[in-house]
Amino acid sequence: MASGLGLPDSLVLEIFLHLPHAAVMRAGQTCHQWFSVSRDEFLWRELFYTYYRIPRSVPRHPAAVSWYREFKRLYDCIPCVEVQTLKEHHDQVLHLAFSHRGHRFSSCSKDCTVKQLWDTERTDGAISLVHSASMRQFNWGYTQFSQFNSDDTLLLVSGVYLGPQHSSSGEIAVLSLDNYTLLSRVRNKPYDVFGCWLNETHLISGNLHWIGNMTSCTVLWLNKAFQDIESENVNVVKRLFKIQNINASTIRTVMVAHCGRHDSPDLLLDYEAQSQAQVLAQQHGDLREHQPLLFDLGASDSEDEDEQEEEEECEQGEKKCSAHWPHFSPSVLEHLRHGLHSTAHERELEAQVAHLMGSRRTKAPDSSLVTPTSPVEGEDKTYLLFTTGSLTYSPHQIGIKRIMPDQMTTCGPVLGEERSTEEFFDSLDHVIDIHGHIIGMGLSPDHRYLYVNSRAWPTGCVISDPMSPPPIAEEIDLHVIDLKSLREERRSLRAHRAFTPNNECFFIFLDVSRDFVASGAEDKHGYIWDRHYNICLARLQHDDVVNSVAFSPADQELLLSASDDSTIKVWRSPRMVRLAQSPKRHLRSRSNLSSLLGHRNTTSRVNGNP
Repeated sequence: MASGLGLPDSLVLEIFLHLPHAAVMRAGQTCHQWFSVSRDEFLWRELFYTYYRIPRSVPRHPAAVSWYREFKRLYDCIPCVEVQTLKEHHDQVLHLAFSHRGHRFSSCSKDCTVKQLWDTERTDGAISLVHSASMRQFNWGYTQFSQFNSDDTLLLVSGVYLGPQHSSSGEIAVLSLDNYTLLSRVRNKPYDVFGCWLNETHLISGNLHWIGNMTSCTVLWLNKAFQDIESENVNVVKRLFKIQNINASTIRTVMVAHCGRHDSPDLLLDYEAQSQAQVLAQQHGDLREHQPLLFDLGASDSEDEDEQEEEEECEQGEKKCSAHWPHFSPSVLEHLRHGLHSTAHERELEAQVAHLMGSRRTKAPDSSLVTPTSPVEGEDKTYLLFTTGSLTYSPHQIGIKRIMPDQMTTCGPVLGEERSTEEFFDSLDHVIDIHGHIIGMGLSPDHRYLYVNSRAWPTGCVISDPMSPPPIAEEIDLHVIDLKSLREERRSLRAHRAFTPNNECFFIFLDVSRDFVASGAEDKHGYIWDRHYNICLARLQHDDVVNSVAFSPADQELLLSASDDSTIKVWRSPRMVRLAQSPKRHLRSRSNLSSLLGHRNTTSRVNGNP
């Protein structure tokens, strides 16, 4: 159909520049001329920056082939359409984990079950439950975390073990996915260490020893996931590290990052360009110093038996020090552990003694182990990441400890060579202070970037009492840490909120795909951001707190969310929904963007307009 108006392309383009994108798409269906103009790259560049409210100094994604397709990617490929609600759990659902192939996932809940296998490969697209196991027979209170090993043959399940006299601690169970049998159980203290896989057959757990009111040491153990015939002659457990904790802090939330040379990262983030954009904005007074580019939407001692050698070693180490710790009975230690029965002067004195002991009995860090490398230099590195602290009991730091190749097996001395040395503690190789209460961590698929949920402390606050941490913000900041350079990129993401105070904070699990990052929140929504542009693209609604989200490793257009409303919701992209509803074809449909306008009833889009 020819245009009867006879307007030149330049005038049509000028008119389209004043229209919203949906109107442009509809106008493009009028005639060949308008269709051609409606695909103009300059037009879609303007629509892109205007609609998503992205600073124009931020460049287009390096992998994008056109502004039109990039607009369509952010609009069409976000898993924001609810397609299924799973109600098999009967209490709060705390965590979700996909297998590495993406064909199965597991879920943990306050109902003390682990739904080990959910099938995601049914021909009709629906997700169904394959197997469920209850952990109450092992005196667990609930299951809280799970993780598949790298070849998807074993499942690590972490939970809270209920001991005598209403005490609680942690425990890890390893389950076989071939026949759903229990292979081993490992103590894990405190329970929010969670635990993680180091490789296909070995996992990491923790144990906590209090040696004073505010001072403790955490021992991180390498455990073999199962005992085989050779186990009579080969160790199934080995100590990795012993780390001193001060000011009532403890190590929590361990995870392993296998950092390669990053020659081909899964996402090519243009940090230099964004840093220049930030400097330019600061010069014009748009941002305060160090403020990121934002798209702003508005423990216990219950163990059945103690590790005798570890306790003896702690005692021997304490006797070697110039300062001696007083001996506490278990009942008194339970109170002292929370710092409720000591004066501020006593706590300050203990902190000084702990610092003296640590400085004299801690190995010096080897800076070469975590020296940042250029993309073409260096070697593959394995890092142990965890939350910790030095000023208060609230976790406010990311600790990094490199695991050497000879430490990745349980062969050798159970307690390592350190037992016979004067150096009692292991030092941290690197520490990143977040200046706030950390409530979540997640790795990018290539393990280059660490994303951290935190609730910030007030600017300039001073902590004088470790038992009285600063108040925390309701807004959750999502930090990005580059594990290649070992520095935080000043590009925080923000949209989600939390409301619990310091002493009631709980973990909110996040997940990262190739292009997106998602997180739960206490405001009854999950959130999805684009990793390159730092914009929040969608909110996923629940009826209660969203505790966990998980992308499918096989398809980032499939996302799961778990909530205190006892449900797991399945979200797919508008593109996938449209393809599932269209007649089966051998070739993919290439319908244009205007066909998406009818798929906005089940979610909230966050791109400038609700």
